Amino acid sequence: MSKSEQSGSKVTKTASKVLRDPGASKTAKSLAGSALAQAKTAKQTTRTTAGIAARALNDGRTKASTRTLAGSVLTQKSKK
Repeated sequence: MSKSEQSGSKVTKTASKVLRDPGASKTAKSLAGSALAQAKTAKQTTRTTAGIAARALNDGRTKASTRTLAGSVLTQKSKK
């Protein structure tokens, strides 16, 4: 069964802010790009990006904006 999750407006706004922030981490920018790519499409998260998102959520130093993006990206991962 195919999932039809898409990045919502809150997540896309957060992703946009992260991508424009010169101080944002590489991880945050990667997750932001993935979240924006999945907005208004049926694209799903790759295994690599899901791993990045999982590590971000498990790291206690991760910013709230990065956690938001990581959660969104993981929600859109295929269950396969």
